[in-house]
Amino acid sequence: MHHFFVDRSQVRDGKISIEGSDFNHMKNVLRIRQGEKLKISDGGNAAYTCELCEYREHMAVCTILSVEESYAELPSEIYLFQGLPKADKMELIIQKAVELGVTSVIPVMTSRSVVKFDKKKEGDKRRRWNSIAESAAKQSGRLVLPQVEPILSFQQAMSRMEVLTHRLIPYELCEGMEESRRRIGQIQPGDSIGIIIGPEGGFEKEEISCALEHGVEPITLGGRILRTETAGMSLLSVLMFLLDQRQSCEDKERGGEKTDGSIS
Repeated sequence: MHHFFVDRSQVRDGKISIEGSDFNHMKNVLRIRQGEKLKISDGGNAAYTCELCEYREHMAVCTILSVEESYAELPSEIYLFQGLPKADKMELIIQKAVELGVTSVIPVMTSRSVVKFDKKKEGDKRRRWNSIAESAAKQSGRLVLPQVEPILSFQQAMSRMEVLTHRLIPYELCEGMEESRRRIGQIQPGDSIGIIIGPEGGFEKEEISCALEHGVEPITLGGRILRTETAGMSLLSVLMFLLDQRQSCEDKERGGEKTDGSIS
């Protein structure tokens, strides 16, 4: 079943209108016919099963057949600040990060980033990256369409992270699994989380010092040195499990079943 994202303003009176590039894709590329069923998300917790009713001049009109509450979204917003890697690694990182539940991916130009973009190339790349994010969101049943944001400098990334509840930086010279476990264990559903990952070669010492000055907490991911495309996925997997488990525990408590929500 084809999956589309719309704004909530497009959901009215038991129908959903699909406009713009999605309209053209439906009609001229996918050639979806009247009566075919679609899955539509509006950025909330509702998953709509719809049927294509008709094509109008600039829109497709779909009739809502059923609405289900979905728990595909994590109960916290997670922002992945990714140091720009070489070649096409960013595409893999975006795809997997979206599957694991990130709210947004923010590319970061660090001291050891080799890739450089001018404004035109950055615009082209962002369109490509957002297309990958959309495909991954559809494949994984996401209800929210994560965005790949404009490239930031390291200092800009630090300023952006200041508003988040938890700020984490995996660092190969950080020691102490128990302290890292404690820091991650403090995260609760509803908290906002920022993760900053270095490119190949990691961070310069000055960048780590800058991060610490901005309240970013260093953690270790274990005794192995992970590639840039692996480090973020490793931490996102831990956070996905933690947040889903704790949300489940909260739901059970509201239903009268007590549980401590801990990870052993």
